[in-house]
Amino acid sequence: MAGFDKVVTSYEEAMAGLEDGMTVIAGGFGLCGIPENLIKEIQRKGTTGLTIASNNCGVDGEGLGLLLINKQIKKIIASYVGENALFESQMMSGELEVELTPQGTLAEKMRAGGAGIPAFYTATGYGTLVGEGKDVREFNGRHYILEESLQGDFSIAKAWKADRHGNLVFRRTARNFNPMAITAGKIAVVEVEEIVEVGAIDPDQVHLPGIYVDRLIQGTFKKTIEQRTVRSA
Repeated sequence: MAGFDKVVTSYEEAMAGLEDGMTVIAGGFGLCGIPENLIKEIQRKGTTGLTIASNNCGVDGEGLGLLLINKQIKKIIASYVGENALFESQMMSGELEVELTPQGTLAEKMRAGGAGIPAFYTATGYGTLVGEGKDVREFNGRHYILEESLQGDFSIAKAWKADRHGNLVFRRTARNFNPMAITAGKIAVVEVEEIVEVGAIDPDQVHLPGIYVDRLIQGTFKKTIEQRTVRSA
């Protein structure tokens, strides 16, 4: 059974093979459920010219925002970009190419890529800038635009728990984009809070089977709160 063991012991090993110019699909929503230590390893490696597909690009100095500091990202495919001043400045200066994608469409692009579906039709974005130049079809009296799916050289994501074969359990909202992102990468790297032995997770509780996971690493997490809101006494 050793061949099914996905566990690696260092972040350097986890991200081995990532090269300049590659496409990375990243899970997470804001700073919730992000693979923060894998992102830091990409920063440490200094890999450049990257295309990143993720819901957003973190915030200044946190999450994927770390990769903007040394201009490691060439292009970002995202649905939301409003929490990062450095992102804004690089986009406005033309240093960063941005492809804004509706959030549901982005999730489906990842899911379809992981399922081997090259493209799909969606009504979202028809008649807007999102739909300009895209093929349009009419189904049952409604117009749809053709969207291509996403596949990455790497996918990086975070889960709560895994067994050594890579069967994953996500915790609450950290499930967000992570399952779809994992399936869409040629090499899928997942970091988790806890690794248990095979058989310790009830099969009915597995959110994503280990067949999609190539490398697994256990880490510790900072869990930064993006928008801290408190209630007055």
